[in-house]
Order: sequence, then structure tokens, then C-alpha cells
Amino acid sequence: MSKPVNLLIVDDEPNIRRILQAAFQKQGYNVHTAEGGKQALSVVDSEPIDAVICDVIMPDIHGTELLKTVRTTHPDLVFVMMTAFGTIPQAVDAMRMGAFDYMTKPFDLEMLKKVVARGIEARAKRNAASPTTKTVPKGKNGKCVIIGESPKMKELMTMVDRVADARATVLISGESGTGKELIARALYERSSRADKPFVAISCAALPETLLESELFGHEKGAFTGATGQKPGRFELAHQGTLFLDEIGDVPPAIQIKLLRVLQEREFERLGGTKPLKVDVRMIAATNRDLEEAVAAGQFRADLFYRLQVVQICLPPLRERKEDIPTLCEHFIAKYNTENSRNLKSIAPAALDALIAYKWPGNIRELENTIERAVVLAPDDAHQITPDLLPPHIAV
Repeated sequence: MSKPVNLLIVDDEPNIRRILQAAFQKQGYNVHTAEGGKQALSVVDSEPIDAVICDVIMPDIHGTELLKTVRTTHPDLVFVMMTAFGTIPQAVDAMRMGAFDYMTKPFDLEMLKKVVARGIEARAKRNAASPTTKTVPKGKNGKCVIIGESPKMKELMTMVDRVADARATVLISGESGTGKELIARALYERSSRADKPFVAISCAALPETLLESELFGHEKGAFTGATGQKPGRFELAHQGTLFLDEIGDVPPAIQIKLLRVLQEREFERLGGTKPLKVDVRMIAATNRDLEEAVAAGQFRADLFYRLQVVQICLPPLRERKEDIPTLCEHFIAKYNTENSRNLKSIAPAALDALIAYKWPGNIRELENTIERAVVLAPDDAHQITPDLLPPHIAV
């Protein structure tokens, strides 16, 4: 490290403080320790602390309360929470209040070092970045463009930029057609894993037996037709990002295995006996209400809490209609190129019809509507007019 990082370790267990202090000092950190929240506040006020590793449950001040208090005066501190399994919901609350990540006890020391390092790196990037807010931010490789000028989309993209480089699992929720995979790719492209694999799979598209093999891979002879060893999506995404679309449709037996991977960072191939370690940042998406699924006994509560470390809720298009003109411009340009057309704009009457429509299919339906209009437009047309819209929209 070019400049030593000032790290504060807050835990009421002396052995944990000693272990972490020794480990991070070897990494070149300036390490301070505190046995509780009150002492931690004193250290933060007197030392230039850059990052904090903090237990959730402490006898004097709760870890989340410490986080809330410190962030009012030191908003740029990197907070990593440590928690026992039973307090995962409280760790999730901490993430919502601005914690960078959390680790469950007993923790993996090497993984904790990586998490803290990523937090420091993300902090440095934020401090070096221009304060100008981009309406249409792009990923590192320029592929992912998120279109939206509405307040809801600006708030959402601020969240994306904030959590993109965290190891924390992200759950993206929203109706069908709102662009959940696009947000997942934006998280990936803005992360330090952007030069590693991005592997996506739809959990609703495969039967249970095939989904299990696709996720975890299999050994030769694991089942009829398994003529050779096959790596699963977790292996293929090693050091990168795995996107599980429609996570709410995962069968219960596979939910248990997913929970193990999230907790232990290891799994076994079908028919295998050797645990395989994996370093994967997981992003999941669903159009179901998982809390209702948990209440109905259709989804494991412990897996839900592990997935919902950070939740990003995509608004339906009917709640961000101010974005429709910009989205139309984007889709017109896209389908002009694909169809060798030269449409310049959308007529005011047609735009009024689009804005008045409820869009049950969200952005996907809007894109299909614009593609249809571009394809049907006369060769000499320069505008999308109401007669080029589907009858149920152009009324």
C-alpha cells in the first residue's frame, strides 16, 4: 500500500481483536482496536480512521447503532460487519444503512482481508471520481447503458454505483420486463471483477435435475447420460459474477445447496465427493415477492436473508413515464440501424399515446412496440405516427 490504511477493529472478544490485529498489521495496515462501541467512537473522533471491522452484537452499543452514528460525521468510512448466523437480518439492515459488506462468524480470514481491500479500493475510486452525476452512466467496457432521467432511476443508479464493487450478494426485484439483467450487468461492469467472467442462468427455464447439474456441474456417471465430467456455472464464474435470474423458482432441494455455497464458498459436483472452493459474486433477480414466498413456505428464510444483503427494486415503467421519450429515442436509433431506416423522432400524438398507456410488459413491451413501428413505417417516413402503434395503445 502506498499509504498505510488506518483500520479500526471493534469486537468485545479479545481473541478476535488480537487475531485480526496481527493479520492486518502483516498486511501493512495501521490497526486500532476497541472492545465496544463507546471506545470505538472515541477512536474515530481522535484518529484518521479509513475502515472499520465491527461486530454486530456488543454489550454497550449495537454495531448497527455505531454504524449509524459514525456515518453522520464520517460518511466515507468503509464499514465491514461481523455477525453470527442468527443476526444476519441485522447485518442486512447494516448494509442498507451504508455498510460495505458483512462476514459471518466463524469468518474466513483471507476473505475478510479481500473484502476490506475492496472496500478501500472502492472508497479511493469514489474520492477520485468526478462529482458530476451522469444521467446515462456506462460500464467500464462501455457496453452497459442504463437509460433514465427520472428521480427513481437516478436514485437506483446511485445505489448501483455504491454497491457495485462490494462482495455482497445483490437481489434485484421488479416486474417482468423492467430490465433486471441489465442492472446485473451494470453491477458487474462497474466492479473490480469486470475483467472476469459474467455467467447468467435462468432458474425458471430448466427442470430441477438439469438446473442442479447446470449450477454445480457433474462427474462422469453421476446420472444416466453423464458421459464425462462437466463444470457447472459456479465453476465457470470463478473470480467473476454469477447472475441467477428468477431465483424465486429454484426448487427447495437446490435452495439448500445455494445456501451452502453462499455461506461456505464451496460445493460439490453431482456425483462428486470433493468440495470445490469458489470465489463468486452472486447477483439474483426475481419478479416474485420472496417475503410472501417465505411466509407461504415456498422459499427458505435463511437463503432469502443471504440473498437480500442489498436489494435493488426496479420501478415499473408506469412509475417512471418521464423516461419514455428518452427510451423511445434509444430504441428508434437501435432499430433504424438494424432495419436500414431513417426515422428521426416520434410524433407528439404517438408519444402522448405511449405515455398514457399502462405498460404491463414494461420496457420490454415498449421496445417491442418501437421495433414494430420502425419495421412497419414507410420507407420515406421520418416519424413514428399513431397509426404505426398497436391498436390497443393508439386508442
